[in-house]
Amino acid sequence: MVYKFADDQGVYLTTLITYYGFVSLFPLLLLLATALGYALHGRPGLQQRVLDSALAQFPVIGDQIGTNIHSFHGSVPGLVIGVFGSVYGGLGVVQAIQSALNKMWGVPRNSRPNPIAARLRSLLLLAAGGAGILATTTLSALFANAGSDDSSFRVGTVVIITFALNVVLFTTAYRVLTARPVTIAQVRAGAVACAAIWQILQWAGTFLLGHTLRGATATYGLFGIVLGLLTWIYIGALALVVCAEFNVVRVQRLWPRSLLTPFTDNPDITAGDRRAYSSYAKTERHKGFENVDVDFDEPQEQDPH
Repeated sequence: MVYKFADDQGVYLTTLITYYGFVSLFPLLLLLATALGYALHGRPGLQQRVLDSALAQFPVIGDQIGTNIHSFHGSVPGLVIGVFGSVYGGLGVVQAIQSALNKMWGVPRNSRPNPIAARLRSLLLLAAGGAGILATTTLSALFANAGSDDSSFRVGTVVIITFALNVVLFTTAYRVLTARPVTIAQVRAGAVACAAIWQILQWAGTFLLGHTLRGATATYGLFGIVLGLLTWIYIGALALVVCAEFNVVRVQRLWPRSLLTPFTDNPDITAGDRRAYSSYAKTERHKGFENVDVDFDEPQEQDPH
């Protein structure tokens, strides 16, 4: 899986997803705060509870906005900027994930959806993700207002439901954004692992960064928030890519791999290497009438002299 990640330039795929994720996050939170300012005007208590539930999905910056919620009011400019910014960044995130998944699964370029169809898929997943966040927020608010005194039970229930919703969301993303038929069984393992990592990232981001930045000066605290947020998004994107690579390697049986392939052009390649390299070549097929055949020469004997 490590070699497949390196062959697909997984670091660059992760960085691209991180960039669009960072761009979309601030307008999304601005849109959320502005919409709440309109929808719950005159009910600051309920506004605070709903916002806290939603911002819990975004450690570091979510705490900062939640602390300063009194400064946000419903406004037309904020709503417009939030809508356009979140759509631009959100589409960029999903488009980057879509491109990465097609590259990982070896989908030829001519078999990938056209620009309009690709963006329609992205909008569909954005709607599903928004519905998931809305459902999690609603459930969190309902359990927070429940009459039960067992807070540990409420927290545990919310965590389980949130984890289940994340599994469904990642499974849907891995299937919908891949331009080839994949079954739930083929992507289930990676989706469960990604949902677990995402849950841990939320806890770690809230706990570690919250304690680290507490008491910092305004200047260093601002830099800490931005760098911490970038790191948090990058690790989340990395988990998404690595778990997808795990699914591909497992389904296409791209193992074992020769240990020397990254270091020499004349290794003794394995059956897994042959399947992987054949997939990479066929991925670059641009037209349906283009034929791509892959042959391998036997490794040459090294001259001892």
